[in-house]
Amino acid sequence: MKLNRKVIKVPDAMCEAYNYDKPASFSRGMEVSDDKHKWVFVSGTASIGVDGKTMHIGNFEQQAYYAFNNVTKVLKAGGVTWNDVVKVTIYLRDMDRDYHTFNKVRKDFFSSVEVNPYPASTCVEARLCRSDLLIEMEVLAIT
Repeated sequence: MKLNRKVIKVPDAMCEAYNYDKPASFSRGMEVSDDKHKWVFVSGTASIGVDGKTMHIGNFEQQAYYAFNNVTKVLKAGGVTWNDVVKVTIYLRDMDRDYHTFNKVRKDFFSSVEVNPYPASTCVEARLCRSDLLIEMEVLAIT
């Protein structure tokens, strides 16, 4: 069975990574489909504005909401919603400091978009690609 692949581009949510060689060596989002199913893979997404700059420097909660909203735009461009998301991977710069706040933001966000059931999730502490980013996330949706 042949898999069809389509790059997802959403310039107002995931602009071209300004600090990478052009073009970047990865796709920001990828839609993969066969005759029955579609998978939407969203690359690591953070609190990055349309100009490629970090938004809400120093404010974890606002960075988290901004990242969730950027992912939402990519999912929509791929023809899926948060209710199609089966796996979320979260990277936090400082797990001890931010995990409690992250759980609050995630619960509030999922409630606001009526996610049911919640997707599987992994949250790890990681050194992120920019020192001013406090959170990054990637998701997988399947329909």
